Amino acid sequence: MNIEGWTRKSLGSFTQFIKGITYASEDYCKEDEGAIFLTIKCVSKSGGFKLEGIKYYRGIIHENEKLKEGDILISNTDLTRDGDIVGCPIMVPFLGTNEVTMSMDLSKLVIDSFQIDSKFLYYKLMTDKVRRFMQDHASGSTVLHLQTKAVPTLELLIPDKKEEQEKIAEILSTIDRAIAQTEAIIAKQQRIKTGLMQDLLTKGIDENGNIRSEATHKFKDSAIGRIPVEWEVELLDKLGERGSGHTPNKSHPNYWNGGIKWVSLADSSKLDQIYIFDTDKEISTQGLKNSSAVLHPKGTVILSRDAGVGKSAILGTEMAVSQHFIVWRCGKNLNNHYLYYWLQKEKPKFEGIASGSTIVTIGLQFFRQYQIAIPKLIDEQNIIAEIIKKSDECISKHRCTLEKLKRRKTGLMQDLLTGKVRVTNLLKEKEPTSP
Repeated sequence: MNIEGWTRKSLGSFTQFIKGITYASEDYCKEDEGAIFLTIKCVSKSGGFKLEGIKYYRGIIHENEKLKEGDILISNTDLTRDGDIVGCPIMVPFLGTNEVTMSMDLSKLVIDSFQIDSKFLYYKLMTDKVRRFMQDHASGSTVLHLQTKAVPTLELLIPDKKEEQEKIAEILSTIDRAIAQTEAIIAKQQRIKTGLMQDLLTKGIDENGNIRSEATHKFKDSAIGRIPVEWEVELLDKLGERGSGHTPNKSHPNYWNGGIKWVSLADSSKLDQIYIFDTDKEISTQGLKNSSAVLHPKGTVILSRDAGVGKSAILGTEMAVSQHFIVWRCGKNLNNHYLYYWLQKEKPKFEGIASGSTIVTIGLQFFRQYQIAIPKLIDEQNIIAEIIKKSDECISKHRCTLEKLKRRKTGLMQDLLTGKVRVTNLLKEKEPTSP
């Protein structure tokens, strides 16, 4: 497709590639002993920078291997089977005054700034067409390796005017900043929620609405640690009816797709968000009747005891569950939201005790003896659950905003980086120079 004012150019016509440093594990060092070292773990799926991939390097660094803020790198290798990061770009952020370099798994693009705006190129390298090119030119069984000699042949349709490139990059950078700010808010709110759960689910809240403290309130020893004197430790089985899940015969066609929601490991991404309303798979009435599967009522608390150990949710409607889950129908002395948040607090413990060679799991014997600490008064449970729930709802609201921003960015990239929507009307006319 020809677009007026846009030209198709090969990537190699305006960039040069410099591969990163070949290193050994002994070249790694402590933060204060060497240069910041960027690795493929700095590359997000489909592109973008991750701070957690940073290492530190104490070897020799040549001048052309040094990085500065705004440099574009692409991933030469990929450990994922689907090629999620091979050829993906990152833009080096400001990382302080320390020297910065890169591993051999990354290549730096040295750009002809007269022809191309670096931020425009960064976004262009994230487009679906480029991702397909990179994946098609990668090979390997365990580790994918990018055919770097082929990358310069990649053809890109780009605006002739650098001002148009810059305007497109400005629009996309603005929405990226909004995404980053929203992610920061979510991370902050998540820390607040974690702190609330730790305080409220171990100390509770007194009649004046204050979180208890051993300095001002009476506590006592219990089988699971110090708890307020107004609390007690009980077997969870005494507070709720425990059950487990089941999978109907997979080879029997009449047992499936019958409209009964069935929670399985395919729904793992929907857990830890308070409620689950929809499931990836459904079973039939016949499948339910001719198996050990049970239809659990709305409000039942579920916990994954296999893959995805410790993830939990509350059923938002009547559902059955697979054998990978354990469930509790809470009695009158246990608030189901209180139990849900208690299980969330205990998730690191569940992950620590799970065992197995192929799939880690927690045996049912553990849950037969599992104890929780609860306020004797249901009203205190209700208040605790409501406070944490409000924090959760705040996080959920920001997550919705984040998803909208990401969808908007995807749409803008599709429109602006292909020339489908032009930004020429946003470009300011240059003022005539005085004679």
